Amino acid sequence: MDKMTFMILLPKVATAIFVFAYGACIGSLVNVLVYRLPRGLGIVTPASRCPSCDHKLTWRENIPIFGWLLLRGKCRFCKSKISPEYPIVETITAILFLVPLLLFFVLPELEPIGLGTSLFQPEWARNGLGSAWPELLVVCVLLGSLVAMTIIDARTAQIPLVLVWTPTATALIVYTAHAIWLQANHGGPAVPATGGGWRLEDGMRWHAAPNEIWAISTPGLTNWRMLGAAFGGTIGLVLSIALLAFGVIRRSFADYEEWEKQAIAEAESKTVAESSSDVEGIPASSESSTNDAESAEREPSAEDAELWIQYPYARREMFKELAFLAPAAAFCILGMWLAPFLVTKFAGSPTLNTLTGNMVPAAEIPFWLSVLGGSLMGYLIGGGVVWAVRIFGSLAFGKEALGLGDVHLVAAIGASIGWIDGVLGFFGAAFVGLAWTLLGALFSGKLGRTLPYGPYIAIATVLVYLGKPGVEWFLSRLLNAPINLP
Repeated sequence: MDKMTFMILLPKVATAIFVFAYGACIGSLVNVLVYRLPRGLGIVTPASRCPSCDHKLTWRENIPIFGWLLLRGKCRFCKSKISPEYPIVETITAILFLVPLLLFFVLPELEPIGLGTSLFQPEWARNGLGSAWPELLVVCVLLGSLVAMTIIDARTAQIPLVLVWTPTATALIVYTAHAIWLQANHGGPAVPATGGGWRLEDGMRWHAAPNEIWAISTPGLTNWRMLGAAFGGTIGLVLSIALLAFGVIRRSFADYEEWEKQAIAEAESKTVAESSSDVEGIPASSESSTNDAESAEREPSAEDAELWIQYPYARREMFKELAFLAPAAAFCILGMWLAPFLVTKFAGSPTLNTLTGNMVPAAEIPFWLSVLGGSLMGYLIGGGVVWAVRIFGSLAFGKEALGLGDVHLVAAIGASIGWIDGVLGFFGAAFVGLAWTLLGALFSGKLGRTLPYGPYIAIATVLVYLGKPGVEWFLSRLLNAPINLP
């Protein structure tokens, strides 16, 4: 390796080490979330302790990855074994943080010296890490949340909503703030751009200067009608939540807990009746109280989900969810119709663009508003597609087809990286589930257990997002369309 190549690689290696270490720290936080969220414990307090001897852990035990290795997998105080899951989760999270950095920023910059490729680089990363780090931050928050959600959902068949609200809020705030900063430093939209200013092209490409492209990870909205639909749908969703809070519309599956208690009581009575001829002297009431105490202390399990599927009134509950979605759908249509009217009223009639020959609104969509609308639309479409599958599947089969956690999950993915990747991840999850089933047939143990759909969605989303060229190649061949790879 010559000196020039070494000087080029050195800062990139340092950046990669930092991102890997940061990812490992987030992986340590993921371990905390995985343990505490299902049990209803606080995230910050109490301090981390050994579950066996309850001794408060020091900073030496909390070093990601290396802490477990230095302790040789045992508690320093009581010598109880520490699960290898902790360093495994930290390593996986660190790798997931590192891979986007390498694919999107490091390898493209090494292409001129023959050591890299720009094949995997998305458009928003083309100006380098120094300009696109906000988008990378959103991606990393999403990946960390997916890791935590995957483990919790696999164990309990539940998705804590904080794990899907966090990447959604991060995307909305970071993308919008970044767009405001870009527009403040490079000026407002101008059509056409002549050497400077903004010029909006297809998708989310804004040219600030020749050979300079600013882009956002989620596709922005370039049409006032679509922007009106995005904000109208969001307002309708907020209204639905308010109506639900004030009791105007009813929450679906509100009577499930009462039905569950009755179903468990009937099952226990049947079990006691069947075993009474073989076992005597065990009072049924004492056994029931013991089970109640144990159920209050344990975390939710996959068996709870199996009972949930047996709930017989799923079709009835879907009409409640349709009532919840009605304001969002109505306001979405209203916003789509009202937006061009308001623009014409306050900004004037559309004008003819002499370059394209098309009629354009008198007012261009501000960059930050386009970005915010795009992220909101990703949330609405991603969640809407999955919710539609949930409703129509439940109506068709009479059982809950998908959990609402899956709806929130794909909505968060849509807000963070665009609804197309979210929807592709949702439908691609079926193939991940098939692969998992095949692996379970080959290997015994935990791989043999069928997982909820959420982990499959998370894995498929990561594969779609990081393997975008391969996905585009496959879909192009499938649709017999021309391949357009960079």
